[in-house]
Amino acid sequence: MHTFGILKEMKTAFSLPDSVFYDVQETAKNMGISRSALYLNAIKDYLKKNNRKNITQKLNEIYSAEYYKEDYVTISNAAIESIKETTKNDAW
Repeated sequence: MHTFGILKEMKTAFSLPDSVFYDVQETAKNMGISRSALYLNAIKDYLKKNNRKNITQKLNEIYSAEYYKEDYVTISNAAIESIKETTKNDAW
């Protein structure tokens, strides 16, 4: 029976190539943490980096007038097209 409320921990299973599994095992051992902790840290980092809000916020910073006043960046046409493709389904 499923209880709806706050879940403290959820177990899950997924498949990895053997080489990745052994790399994870060795890295976790070298870091002094469990494989589960390494997976959790990696997933949290991935989600943080790929969060649409974070992407939009970064783009807003890049295109802000203050950013250009400091002349920090030159954006190529290819980079602009890549940004357009990445964000084409975003609600602005």
